[in-house]
Amino acid sequence: MTVSAPDPQAVRALNLDELARLGLPVPPAQFPLVWEPGDSVELRPTAEIEARAAVLHLVLARCFGMPPQAGMSWLLGSHLVEMVTPPEWQFVMGSGGDHRSFVLHHDAVFALAWVLGLSRHLDPSSPSDDRLMEQLPNLPAGESFTAWRSRTLAAPRDAAEVAAVLDFYYCLDWGYLEAEREGLRLPGLIDSNAIGQRRWALEWAVVFRGPFHDEPAGWEEIDLST
Repeated sequence: MTVSAPDPQAVRALNLDELARLGLPVPPAQFPLVWEPGDSVELRPTAEIEARAAVLHLVLARCFGMPPQAGMSWLLGSHLVEMVTPPEWQFVMGSGGDHRSFVLHHDAVFALAWVLGLSRHLDPSSPSDDRLMEQLPNLPAGESFTAWRSRTLAAPRDAAEVAAVLDFYYCLDWGYLEAEREGLRLPGLIDSNAIGQRRWALEWAVVFRGPFHDEPAGWEEIDLST
């Protein structure tokens, strides 16, 4: 459901206050807003977010020893082959690509689970929810995508709430990278890689509508350079 996006300046002010409370560097005054006044916001369709989380979960399983044939069998049985990106496909089928970069997707899955209402928090000072694996498809048991969806009954969060958290992670991404560059102490147990992965997932899941927004980008097209 499309709703009015919250006031971006008010959201930014609150998020910068939270960065300062965490002891992180605060982005400069010219740091871009994620959306403009008057924009609307929605989440991608729930089934699409669930599919992305499930595919990333499978990729992680391949990182930790699931055989290629088992991964392909699960994708076929769950009718998710078309949801796999080319880099993911190469990795799932033949372990091509950067293994470490795929392992980092754990935090992207965590953020998507939070968007779906399956995780209790998205605290930047804490690792993923201890219950996360229980909330994802049970791959060793052969739980299909359809069976998982029936078991979990996702209840996606309000789009305006997710937009505000996206802005927070947009600022956090800058703050963590700057803190690491300056050798400052980080506020918790995770680093900029985890923050960046969570931001990636949020950037993908949230869709803004307005004169300065393009059509939603694909997973591999999300730009985290700013």
